[in-house]
Amino acid sequence: MRLTLRRALAMGATLALVGVLTPGAAYSQDDPRSCNDLLGPDTPAYVVCTWLAKPDEALGVALFWGADDNANLKEATPSDGKFIDCSAAGSVCPEAPGGGSEGDENSPFPEGAEDGGVPECEAGQPCSVDGHGEGGDGTVAGSEQTGTSAPTPTPTAAQDQAAAAAAALTPAGQAITAAKAAQLRVWVDTELADDWKAGAETFAAAVKRIGALAARPEVAGIRFTSQLGYNTAFKTDEEITAFVTAASDALRQAAPGKRLGIHTVVPELACGANDTCKAEMRKRYPLLAPEKIESPLIAGRVDQLSLDTGLLYGGYNAWKINAEQAHLNQWIQVRARSWDVLAQVAAEETGLVGQVTDAKVASRLSVPVKDGAAQQVNVWTSVQSAQGTVTRLTAWDQLKKLTPIQRRLAAVYNPAGPETDMATDIKKLSEAFGQIYLTTA
Repeated sequence: MRLTLRRALAMGATLALVGVLTPGAAYSQDDPRSCNDLLGPDTPAYVVCTWLAKPDEALGVALFWGADDNANLKEATPSDGKFIDCSAAGSVCPEAPGGGSEGDENSPFPEGAEDGGVPECEAGQPCSVDGHGEGGDGTVAGSEQTGTSAPTPTPTAAQDQAAAAAAALTPAGQAITAAKAAQLRVWVDTELADDWKAGAETFAAAVKRIGALAARPEVAGIRFTSQLGYNTAFKTDEEITAFVTAASDALRQAAPGKRLGIHTVVPELACGANDTCKAEMRKRYPLLAPEKIESPLIAGRVDQLSLDTGLLYGGYNAWKINAEQAHLNQWIQVRARSWDVLAQVAAEETGLVGQVTDAKVASRLSVPVKDGAAQQVNVWTSVQSAQGTVTRLTAWDQLKKLTPIQRRLAAVYNPAGPETDMATDIKKLSEAFGQIYLTTA
């Protein structure tokens, strides 16, 4: 390789710079420029240290160049240097065997290649000439172009940007724009369970659509399923695991860097120490045992877990556990399990719509955060009954009083069913919330 003189000089300069010399150039301990006293006791004997500029000298150098508003530095000119022109008549420059055309450290050609030629490659292996595995004409180096079709190209950055731009023009995209203008942190809230069950083609299309929507920088994350294990979408643990794995893998590829979340409920947690209650809840909800909900957190499939509080209010009366105690039990259990180490934990509050009393609003929203079990609280802004009746959030005055935790409050909002109109609704939400989950199909 053509490195003898250049690399030898570079190596010598490097050693001199760090003050480490080879044994033949070692300085004695009496040398005034020795800095061997700075080396550790376990330093090998052949490693020595010498000052290029001792501290007092370095200070003098700095003062010299900085004096008079850097006058000396401004007047300085580049050194002519001492360089050898190997092309000049009479110049003698060392060269590596083979004429110096192979393996130049600044050459794009690998060793074994001749300038302008194609290197020999191992059998069946593509070779790289320009670092990308292709020759200048776009063909693989060392191969011949054939009449077979080229493989289907993967989506380019330009295509991704075009898809994101198109998604921004949809109603959901416009809602994201409005939320950004209102300085709300945005999550895309969707349901992929039905798409996954419908087959690979439907699922891929849904992931592509959501990925394009979430590609915008103002989108923090994607919540891709709700009531996981509680609704009737899945019947077995294996189905849930397969779905969460597929959705997580697909979304991390379609929307890299975005956080992923799921929404569910763990009925057993609110039982506290009541074993009869816990046994009954496991029997009623076999897919919602704490260890099963914890599994995707441990596997790193999701970054946020939202726990619904709906069952807490009246669901434990049979064991004489009132709503307040059930609420307290759940968050004690969450904190004890350290789920916040595995993922961000959020409380999902669905029952505030129509509530106007200070006590209910303050306690429901502040307790999970105050106790340190949840990092945020998601509040539904509307609920639709089976008959189609929509009940909306009305506790605005009480919500606005929770300014200290406003950034931890997130509104779950469906832009397809506005109360007034989307822009007006989102502006109103920004007065009480710091985040928004935009429900999309």
